[in-house]
Amino acid sequence: MKFYNNTHPYYCGIDLHARSLYVCIIDQAGETCVHKEISANPDKLAKLLEPYLGQVVVGVECMHCWYWVADFCDDLAVDFILGHALYMKAIHGGKAKNDRIDSFKIANLIRGGNFPVAYVYPKEMRATRDLLRRRMKIVRHGADLKAHVANTTSQYNLPPNKVNLKNKSAREHIRSAFPDPVVQRNMDLNMTILECYAKELSKLEWFIETQARQHNPVHLHLLHSVSGIGRILALTILYEIGSIDRFESVQTFASYSRLVKCKAESAGKSYGTQGNKIGNAHLKWAFSEAAVLYLRGNEKAQKYLQRLQRRMSKAKALSALAHKLGRCVYFMLKNETVFDESRFLTG
Repeated sequence: MKFYNNTHPYYCGIDLHARSLYVCIIDQAGETCVHKEISANPDKLAKLLEPYLGQVVVGVECMHCWYWVADFCDDLAVDFILGHALYMKAIHGGKAKNDRIDSFKIANLIRGGNFPVAYVYPKEMRATRDLLRRRMKIVRHGADLKAHVANTTSQYNLPPNKVNLKNKSAREHIRSAFPDPVVQRNMDLNMTILECYAKELSKLEWFIETQARQHNPVHLHLLHSVSGIGRILALTILYEIGSIDRFESVQTFASYSRLVKCKAESAGKSYGTQGNKIGNAHLKWAFSEAAVLYLRGNEKAQKYLQRLQRRMSKAKALSALAHKLGRCVYFMLKNETVFDESRFLTG
Protein backbone atom coordinates (compact mmCIF):
# COMPACT_ATOMS: atom_id res chain seq x y z
CA MET A 1 0.00 0.00 0.00
CA LYS A 2 1.35 3.43 -0.98
CA PHE A 3 0.26 6.73 0.54
CA TYR A 4 0.39 10.19 -0.97
CA ASN A 5 2.57 12.32 1.29
CA ASN A 6 3.41 15.41 -0.79
CA THR A 7 2.51 18.74 0.83
CA HIS A 8 0.46 21.49 -0.81
CA PRO A 9 -1.11 24.74 0.39
CA TYR A 10 -4.57 23.30 -0.37
CA TYR A 11 -6.11 19.82 -0.60
CA CYS A 12 -9.24 19.03 -2.60
CA GLY A 13 -11.28 15.92 -1.93
CA ILE A 14 -14.08 15.04 -4.34
CA ASP A 15 -16.81 12.52 -3.67
CA LEU A 16 -17.42 11.52 -7.26
CA HIS A 17 -20.68 10.39 -8.82
CA ALA A 18 -21.86 10.02 -12.40
CA ARG A 19 -23.96 13.22 -12.37
CA SER A 20 -22.71 15.17 -9.36
CA LEU A 21 -19.60 16.03 -7.36
CA TYR A 22 -19.26 16.98 -3.72
CA VAL A 23 -16.13 19.12 -3.48
CA CYS A 24 -14.22 19.90 -0.29
CA ILE A 25 -11.10 22.10 -0.27
CA ILE A 26 -9.12 22.54 2.95
CA ASP A 27 -5.86 24.38 3.70
CA GLN A 28 -2.76 23.13 5.51
CA ALA A 29 -4.24 24.08 8.87
CA GLY A 30 -7.33 21.98 8.19
CA GLU A 31 -9.66 24.92 7.74
CA THR A 32 -12.44 24.40 5.20
CA CYS A 33 -12.28 26.80 2.24
CA VAL A 34 -14.92 25.22 -0.05
CA HIS A 35 -17.50 22.58 0.73
CA LYS A 36 -20.35 22.30 -1.75
CA GLU A 37 -22.11 20.04 -4.24
CA ILE A 38 -22.00 20.78 -7.97
CA SER A 39 -23.07 18.97 -11.11
CA ALA A 40 -20.49 16.89 -12.96
CA ASN A 41 -19.59 19.81 -15.18
CA PRO A 42 -15.95 20.67 -16.02
CA ASP A 43 -16.71 24.41 -16.20
CA LYS A 44 -18.24 24.47 -12.71
CA LEU A 45 -15.34 22.49 -11.28
CA ALA A 46 -12.84 24.81 -13.00
CA LYS A 47 -14.58 27.83 -11.46
CA LEU A 48 -14.29 26.30 -7.96
CA LEU A 49 -10.60 25.43 -8.39
CA GLU A 50 -9.59 28.65 -10.15
CA PRO A 51 -8.45 30.56 -6.99
CA TYR A 52 -6.27 27.60 -5.96
CA LEU A 53 -4.61 26.66 -9.28
CA GLY A 54 -0.94 25.82 -8.85
CA GLN A 55 -1.40 25.25 -5.11
CA VAL A 56 -3.93 22.43 -4.88
CA VAL A 57 -3.96 18.65 -5.30
CA VAL A 58 -7.19 16.91 -6.28
CA GLY A 59 -8.03 13.43 -5.01
CA VAL A 60 -10.96 11.12 -5.83
CA GLU A 61 -11.84 7.55 -5.00
CA CYS A 62 -11.31 5.07 -7.82
CA MET A 63 -14.71 4.38 -9.37
CA HIS A 64 -16.05 4.08 -12.90
CA CYS A 65 -16.22 7.78 -13.85
CA TRP A 66 -12.82 9.11 -12.72
CA TYR A 67 -11.43 9.36 -16.28
CA TRP A 68 -12.81 12.79 -17.08
CA VAL A 69 -11.63 14.30 -13.78
CA ALA A 70 -8.09 12.98 -14.38
CA ASP A 71 -8.07 14.43 -17.91
CA PHE A 72 -9.56 17.70 -16.63
CA CYS A 73 -6.77 18.07 -14.06
CA ASP A 74 -4.16 17.17 -16.66
CA ASP A 75 -5.42 19.95 -18.96
CA LEU A 76 -5.21 22.49 -16.11
CA ALA A 77 -1.82 21.18 -14.89
CA VAL A 78 -3.37 20.33 -11.51
CA ASP A 79 -1.91 17.47 -9.47
CA PHE A 80 -4.35 14.54 -9.51
CA ILE A 81 -4.33 11.43 -7.32
CA LEU A 82 -6.58 8.39 -7.41
CA GLY A 83 -7.61 6.62 -4.21
CA HIS A 84 -7.48 2.83 -4.00
CA ALA A 85 -11.10 1.79 -3.42
CA LEU A 86 -10.35 -1.29 -1.29
CA TYR A 87 -7.87 0.54 0.93
CA MET A 88 -10.02 3.61 1.56
CA LYS A 89 -11.91 2.03 4.44
CA ALA A 90 -11.71 5.23 6.46
CA ILE A 91 -14.35 6.71 4.16
CA HIS A 92 -16.78 3.86 4.62
CA GLY A 93 -16.45 3.64 8.40
CA GLY A 94 -18.13 5.86 10.97
CA LYS A 95 -21.62 6.20 12.30
CA ALA A 96 -22.77 8.75 9.72
CA LYS A 97 -21.96 8.61 6.01
CA ASN A 98 -22.99 10.92 3.19
CA ASP A 99 -21.39 12.73 0.26
CA ARG A 100 -20.52 15.80 2.32
CA ILE A 101 -18.74 13.76 4.99
CA ASP A 102 -16.97 11.58 2.41
CA SER A 103 -15.51 14.54 0.50
CA PHE A 104 -14.24 16.04 3.78
CA LYS A 105 -12.65 12.71 4.75
CA ILE A 106 -10.90 12.43 1.37
CA ALA A 107 -9.44 15.93 1.72
CA ASN A 108 -8.21 15.16 5.24
CA LEU A 109 -6.71 11.83 4.19
CA ILE A 110 -4.66 13.67 1.57
CA ARG A 111 -3.61 16.37 4.03
CA GLY A 112 -2.58 13.82 6.65
CA GLY A 113 -0.56 11.64 4.26
CA ASN A 114 -3.02 8.76 4.66
CA PHE A 115 -4.50 8.74 1.15
CA PRO A 116 -3.87 5.28 -0.44
CA VAL A 117 -2.99 5.86 -4.07
CA ALA A 118 -3.96 3.78 -7.09
CA TYR A 119 -2.34 3.92 -10.52
CA VAL A 120 -3.63 6.59 -12.88
CA TYR A 121 -3.63 4.65 -16.13
CA PRO A 122 -2.18 6.52 -19.17
CA LYS A 123 -4.82 8.36 -21.17
CA GLU A 124 -3.56 7.21 -24.58
CA MET A 125 -3.91 3.48 -23.74
CA ARG A 126 -6.96 3.64 -21.48
CA ALA A 127 -9.69 3.17 -24.09
CA THR A 128 -7.92 0.20 -25.71
CA ARG A 129 -7.53 -1.51 -22.34
CA ASP A 130 -11.26 -1.05 -21.70
CA LEU A 131 -12.03 -2.45 -25.15
CA LEU A 132 -9.87 -5.51 -24.43
CA ARG A 133 -11.65 -6.05 -21.11
CA ARG A 134 -14.98 -5.74 -22.91
CA ARG A 135 -13.85 -8.44 -25.35
CA MET A 136 -13.09 -10.73 -22.41
CA LYS A 137 -16.63 -10.37 -21.05
CA ILE A 138 -18.11 -11.17 -24.45
CA VAL A 139 -15.88 -14.24 -24.85
CA ARG A 140 -16.98 -15.50 -21.44
CA HIS A 141 -20.61 -14.95 -22.37
CA GLY A 142 -19.98 -16.97 -25.52
CA ALA A 143 -18.56 -19.77 -23.36
CA ASP A 144 -21.75 -19.66 -21.26
CA LEU A 145 -23.84 -20.06 -24.43
CA LYS A 146 -21.79 -23.09 -25.50
CA ALA A 147 -22.20 -24.59 -22.03
CA HIS A 148 -25.95 -24.03 -22.31
CA VAL A 149 -25.99 -26.06 -25.54
CA ALA A 150 -24.17 -28.94 -23.83
CA ASN A 151 -26.46 -28.79 -20.79
CA THR A 152 -29.59 -28.78 -22.96
CA THR A 153 -28.31 -31.87 -24.80
CA SER A 154 -27.96 -33.67 -21.45
CA GLN A 155 -31.32 -32.33 -20.30
CA TYR A 156 -33.11 -34.14 -23.14
CA ASN A 157 -30.88 -37.25 -22.91
CA LEU A 158 -29.52 -36.83 -26.43
CA PRO A 159 -26.09 -38.07 -27.59
CA PRO A 160 -23.32 -35.62 -26.61
CA ASN A 161 -22.37 -33.08 -29.25
CA LYS A 162 -18.68 -33.38 -30.01
CA VAL A 163 -18.63 -30.53 -32.48
CA ASN A 164 -16.62 -27.33 -32.24
CA LEU A 165 -19.10 -24.48 -32.08
CA LYS A 166 -16.46 -22.11 -33.41
CA ASN A 167 -17.18 -23.55 -36.84
CA LYS A 168 -20.20 -22.40 -38.85
CA SER A 169 -21.06 -25.95 -40.04
CA ALA A 170 -21.08 -27.17 -36.42
CA ARG A 171 -23.50 -24.43 -35.43
CA GLU A 172 -25.80 -25.43 -38.30
CA HIS A 173 -25.66 -29.05 -37.12
CA ILE A 174 -26.76 -28.06 -33.60
CA ARG A 175 -29.81 -26.28 -34.98
CA SER A 176 -31.21 -29.57 -36.32
CA ALA A 177 -30.12 -31.80 -33.41
CA PHE A 178 -33.25 -31.18 -31.31
CA PRO A 179 -36.65 -32.55 -32.46
CA ASP A 180 -38.73 -30.18 -30.34
CA PRO A 181 -39.29 -26.92 -32.33
CA VAL A 182 -39.33 -24.82 -29.13
CA VAL A 183 -35.96 -26.23 -28.03
CA GLN A 184 -34.73 -25.69 -31.57
CA ARG A 185 -35.68 -22.03 -31.27
CA ASN A 186 -33.76 -21.86 -27.99
CA MET A 187 -30.68 -23.24 -29.76
CA ASP A 188 -31.21 -20.86 -32.69
CA LEU A 189 -30.92 -17.97 -30.28
CA ASN A 190 -27.60 -19.30 -28.95
CA MET A 191 -26.23 -19.97 -32.43
CA THR A 192 -27.23 -16.54 -33.77
CA ILE A 193 -25.43 -14.78 -30.93
CA LEU A 194 -22.37 -17.03 -31.32
CA GLU A 195 -22.23 -16.31 -35.06
CA CYS A 196 -22.31 -12.58 -34.35
CA TYR A 197 -19.59 -12.94 -31.73
CA ALA A 198 -17.37 -15.01 -34.05
CA LYS A 199 -17.64 -12.39 -36.79
CA GLU A 200 -17.15 -9.30 -34.62
CA LEU A 201 -14.48 -10.64 -32.27
CA SER A 202 -12.06 -11.50 -35.06
CA LYS A 203 -12.26 -7.91 -36.33
CA LEU A 204 -12.01 -6.54 -32.80
CA GLU A 205 -8.87 -8.57 -32.01
CA TRP A 206 -7.20 -7.34 -35.19
CA PHE A 207 -8.06 -3.75 -34.26
CA ILE A 208 -6.67 -4.07 -30.71
CA GLU A 209 -3.46 -5.65 -32.00
CA THR A 210 -3.07 -2.76 -34.44
CA GLN A 211 -3.41 -0.33 -31.53
CA ALA A 212 -0.84 -2.27 -29.50
CA ARG A 213 1.71 -2.01 -32.32
CA GLN A 214 1.33 1.76 -32.12
CA HIS A 215 1.40 1.99 -28.32
CA ASN A 216 4.25 -0.38 -27.44
CA PRO A 217 5.50 -2.59 -30.31
CA VAL A 218 8.74 -3.54 -28.52
CA HIS A 219 7.06 -5.02 -25.45
CA LEU A 220 4.45 -6.75 -27.61
CA HIS A 221 7.25 -8.46 -29.57
CA LEU A 222 9.04 -9.47 -26.36
CA LEU A 223 5.90 -11.04 -24.91
CA HIS A 224 5.42 -13.11 -28.06
CA SER A 225 8.87 -14.63 -27.50
CA VAL A 226 7.52 -16.57 -24.49
CA SER A 227 6.23 -20.00 -25.47
CA GLY A 228 2.63 -20.14 -24.24
CA ILE A 229 1.93 -16.41 -24.50
CA GLY A 230 -0.07 -15.93 -27.68
CA ARG A 231 -1.97 -13.07 -29.21
CA ILE A 232 -4.62 -12.46 -26.53
CA LEU A 233 -2.41 -13.15 -23.51
CA ALA A 234 0.27 -10.80 -24.85
CA LEU A 235 -2.29 -8.04 -25.37
CA THR A 236 -3.79 -8.62 -21.92
CA ILE A 237 -0.41 -8.47 -20.17
CA LEU A 238 0.67 -5.42 -22.18
CA TYR A 239 -2.44 -3.35 -21.48
CA GLU A 240 -2.98 -4.43 -17.88
CA ILE A 241 0.59 -3.45 -17.00
CA GLY A 242 0.47 -0.10 -18.76
CA SER A 243 4.01 1.01 -17.92
CA ILE A 244 6.41 -1.48 -16.38
CA ASP A 245 8.37 1.43 -14.86
CA ARG A 246 5.61 2.05 -12.33
CA PHE A 247 6.70 -1.08 -10.43
CA GLU A 248 9.70 -0.41 -8.21
CA SER A 249 10.56 -4.08 -7.78
CA VAL A 250 9.64 -7.53 -9.04
CA GLN A 251 8.00 -8.22 -5.67
CA THR A 252 5.66 -5.27 -6.18
CA PHE A 253 4.79 -6.53 -9.65
CA ALA A 254 4.12 -10.07 -8.41
CA SER A 255 1.88 -8.72 -5.66
CA TYR A 256 -0.05 -6.52 -8.11
CA SER A 257 -0.51 -9.54 -10.40
CA ARG A 258 -1.94 -11.60 -7.52
CA LEU A 259 0.88 -14.14 -7.92
CA VAL A 260 1.71 -14.12 -4.20
CA LYS A 261 -0.41 -14.41 -1.09
CA CYS A 262 -0.06 -12.24 1.99
CA LYS A 263 -0.03 -13.70 5.49
CA ALA A 264 -2.20 -12.22 8.22
CA GLU A 265 -0.32 -12.27 11.53
CA SER A 266 -0.85 -10.73 14.93
CA ALA A 267 0.96 -11.29 18.24
CA GLY A 268 3.04 -14.05 16.65
CA LYS A 269 -0.04 -15.96 15.47
CA SER A 270 -0.91 -16.63 11.85
CA TYR A 271 -4.50 -16.12 10.70
CA GLY A 272 -4.16 -17.43 7.15
CA THR A 273 -4.14 -15.11 4.17
CA GLN A 274 -5.90 -11.89 3.29
CA GLY A 275 -6.05 -9.35 0.48
CA ASN A 276 -6.64 -11.97 -2.21
CA LYS A 277 -8.86 -9.56 -4.15
CA ILE A 278 -6.35 -6.70 -4.07
CA GLY A 279 -4.43 -6.56 -7.32
CA ASN A 280 -5.15 -7.15 -10.98
CA ALA A 281 -7.41 -10.14 -11.68
CA HIS A 282 -6.71 -9.93 -15.43
CA LEU A 283 -2.95 -10.37 -14.93
CA LYS A 284 -3.58 -13.26 -12.54
CA TRP A 285 -5.67 -14.97 -15.23
CA ALA A 286 -3.13 -14.24 -17.97
CA PHE A 287 -0.14 -15.70 -16.12
CA SER A 288 -2.15 -18.72 -14.94
CA GLU A 289 -3.19 -19.44 -18.54
CA ALA A 290 0.36 -18.84 -19.78
CA ALA A 291 1.73 -21.39 -17.29
CA VAL A 292 -0.64 -24.11 -18.53
CA LEU A 293 0.01 -23.32 -22.21
CA TYR A 294 3.77 -23.19 -21.61
CA LEU A 295 3.65 -26.83 -20.48
CA ARG A 296 1.77 -28.01 -23.57
CA GLY A 297 4.12 -30.11 -25.72
CA ASN A 298 7.16 -28.84 -23.81
CA GLU A 299 9.04 -31.76 -22.27
CA LYS A 300 11.60 -29.60 -20.51
CA ALA A 301 8.90 -27.54 -18.85
CA GLN A 302 6.98 -30.67 -17.86
CA LYS A 303 10.09 -32.10 -16.20
CA TYR A 304 10.54 -28.81 -14.35
CA LEU A 305 6.94 -29.04 -13.11
CA GLN A 306 7.58 -32.60 -11.93
CA ARG A 307 10.53 -31.37 -9.89
CA LEU A 308 8.28 -28.80 -8.28
CA GLN A 309 5.67 -31.47 -7.52
CA ARG A 310 8.16 -33.38 -5.40
CA ARG A 311 7.92 -30.52 -2.90
CA MET A 312 4.28 -29.44 -3.34
CA SER A 313 0.93 -30.39 -4.82
CA LYS A 314 0.24 -30.02 -8.56
CA ALA A 315 -1.98 -26.97 -8.00
CA LYS A 316 0.73 -25.21 -5.98
CA ALA A 317 3.35 -26.23 -8.54
CA LEU A 318 1.30 -24.59 -11.31
CA SER A 319 0.93 -21.47 -9.17
CA ALA A 320 4.69 -21.44 -8.60
CA LEU A 321 5.27 -21.74 -12.36
CA ALA A 322 2.85 -18.86 -13.02
CA HIS A 323 4.71 -16.80 -10.40
CA LYS A 324 8.02 -17.59 -12.07
CA LEU A 325 6.62 -16.60 -15.47
CA GLY A 326 5.37 -13.33 -14.02
CA ARG A 327 8.80 -12.52 -12.57
CA CYS A 328 10.41 -13.45 -15.88
CA VAL A 329 8.08 -11.15 -17.83
CA TYR A 330 8.87 -8.30 -15.42
CA PHE A 331 12.60 -8.52 -16.09
CA MET A 332 12.06 -9.06 -19.82
CA LEU A 333 10.06 -5.85 -20.13
CA LYS A 334 12.25 -3.92 -17.70
CA ASN A 335 15.48 -4.84 -19.51
CA GLU A 336 13.87 -5.26 -22.95
CA THR A 337 15.28 -8.75 -23.52
CA VAL A 338 13.68 -11.79 -25.17
CA PHE A 339 12.70 -14.94 -23.30
CA ASP A 340 15.59 -17.33 -22.53
CA GLU A 341 14.09 -20.77 -21.79
CA SER A 342 17.35 -22.41 -20.68
CA ARG A 343 17.91 -19.70 -18.09
CA PHE A 344 14.26 -19.77 -17.06
CA LEU A 345 14.21 -23.52 -16.32
CA THR A 346 17.53 -23.57 -14.48
CA GLY A 347 16.97 -20.40 -12.43
